[in-house]
Amino acid sequence: MIYSAVPKERGAGMSENNTAYELVMFLKDKQIKASTAESLTGGLVSGLITDISGASQVFECGVCSYSNRVKHEVLEVTEQTLEQYTEYSPECAKEMAEGIRRLSGAELGISTTGIAGPAGGTDEKPVGTVYVGISIKNDTRAYELRLGSELSRTQIRELSAAKALSLALERLREEYGNG
Repeated sequence: MIYSAVPKERGAGMSENNTAYELVMFLKDKQIKASTAESLTGGLVSGLITDISGASQVFECGVCSYSNRVKHEVLEVTEQTLEQYTEYSPECAKEMAEGIRRLSGAELGISTTGIAGPAGGTDEKPVGTVYVGISIKNDTRAYELRLGSELSRTQIRELSAAKALSLALERLREEYGNG
C-alpha cells in the first residue's frame, strides 16, 4: 500500500529536533529498537536520532545504502525490484525498511530513497519525489512525498529526513498507542 504525504508548508512548523526527541522517548518507553536504511538522506535520519541523548538505548544501526549493490547485497532488495521499479520506488523503500530490520534485529525499520536533484528527475518522478519506508512487525508501508523540484538538494534531503521521523512516530503511535 502506498500513502501520499505532502507537507502543507515546506519547512514551516517542522521541528526535526522535537520529533527526534519524541521518537527516541517513545522508543525508550516502549522498549523498541530502531534502525535506518538511507539512500537519499545519506545518514541524516540516523544523525537526527543520534543527536538525542539516550538514543544509544534504542538505536541499533544505520546503513547508508547509496549504491544499488549495497541495497541488494546488504539490505536484500531484490534485483527484480531494482530492475522493474528502480531504486526510486515505493517497492524499494519497503524492501530497504524490511532489510534493515532483518539485518539489525530492530522492531522498527526506517528507509529513505528518492530523487534529490538537481538532475535525475522525470515527468513521472520529478526531482523532489521521495519514498519513505516504515516497517514495524509484519507491516511495512511506503509513503510518497512530492516535495517539489523548486527546492534545493539540501532542502529536499533535510525535509525528507524530518518527514521520515514524523512518519515513523505516527506509525509507532498507531501500532502501540500514544505512549
